[in-house]
Amino acid sequence: MSLNIYSRLSGFYFFYFSLLGALVPYWSLYLKSFDFNAQTIGSLMAILMASRIVAPNIWGWLADRTGERLRIVRYGAFLTCLIFVLIFWQESALGIALVMTGFSFFWNAVLPQFEVLTLSHLKGREQLYSRIRLWGSVGFIIAVMGIGWLLDLVSIRWLPWVMLGLMVMIWISSLFVEANPAPRQTDESGFVQQLLRPQVLVFFLICLLIQFSHGPYYTFYSVLMDRLGYIRTEIGLLWSVGVVAEVLIFILMPKLIAGLGLRKLMIISLLLCVVRWLLIGLIPEILPLMLFAQTLHAVSFGVLHAVGIALVHHYFSPSNHGQGQAMFSSFGFGVGGALGALCSGLMWETLGAAATFSVAAVAVLIAAVCATIWIKPENCAETNR
Repeated sequence: MSLNIYSRLSGFYFFYFSLLGALVPYWSLYLKSFDFNAQTIGSLMAILMASRIVAPNIWGWLADRTGERLRIVRYGAFLTCLIFVLIFWQESALGIALVMTGFSFFWNAVLPQFEVLTLSHLKGREQLYSRIRLWGSVGFIIAVMGIGWLLDLVSIRWLPWVMLGLMVMIWISSLFVEANPAPRQTDESGFVQQLLRPQVLVFFLICLLIQFSHGPYYTFYSVLMDRLGYIRTEIGLLWSVGVVAEVLIFILMPKLIAGLGLRKLMIISLLLCVVRWLLIGLIPEILPLMLFAQTLHAVSFGVLHAVGIALVHHYFSPSNHGQGQAMFSSFGFGVGGALGALCSGLMWETLGAAATFSVAAVAVLIAAVCATIWIKPENCAETNR
């Protein structure tokens, strides 16, 4: 893979996850500025995840049928910008919900198909995926720190303007990526047969539980830190510590996969994720422990995401990679993320932070048990498709 292609692929990830760095830590604070209660905030944040249940599968099916994967990425990025402009005229929960539903339907269509494009450019060197994906983490760090600093100086109502600018950059960066010839799907029954294998179904259940456990973190972590007296620059720093650890783990992923294999990496990461949620839920006032908990983002997201991408690429044939990545997004970030956000919204005010994060820890512990039983070593070997 040439340096030119590497930089263009990396640039797209940089801006895509820069937008996520604006959205995930600060959007709940933006919603809080309208005096919405925790249940309303949880429901609105769940929209971002819920749209991943439907949108990626529609666009994944279309991409596999037509082979026009890059065109779908470009259209999705452009329509994301177009619809998000409407947010500047919304102040009611319903109005904001409609805009979030609209822009996230197209935004969530983009990444799974771009993942397939990236892997097709790697051509048998899928273990190098993490070296490209790490630039998304760099973008996330810069966005979280920069926007946190900015929001200590200006009103939170400036956040949508920053997000719109990043959306435009996502669309522009997609215009510089070259298309790679992709096989068209000719037999839809092949995808269903691959999907219904027991180890594949359990794999998607594990993905669901992982993202369910992240629900309280993505929805209320910033709110919790804000309530404990952390300023927004400090909140941004805590988010950034996690993603710096994620960048480092992405650099090491090829060696970790070669040394431990996907199954062991998954199980170890799931157990460390249990530790992370218990620390955040039970002792959030102790800054050194919060910094340590944030370094565990390297495994709770970084390792588990890279392992998940590799397993999808292994479980599904090339003509079904688009739908496979779409299902990965739908079951994990879609169903799991939406349920996590909704449940955390319901539990937050009645049960409190400790109980909410403890439920998250139990969910990911169940995922670890499932991985131990169902994710077999022979199903996790690196393959060069």
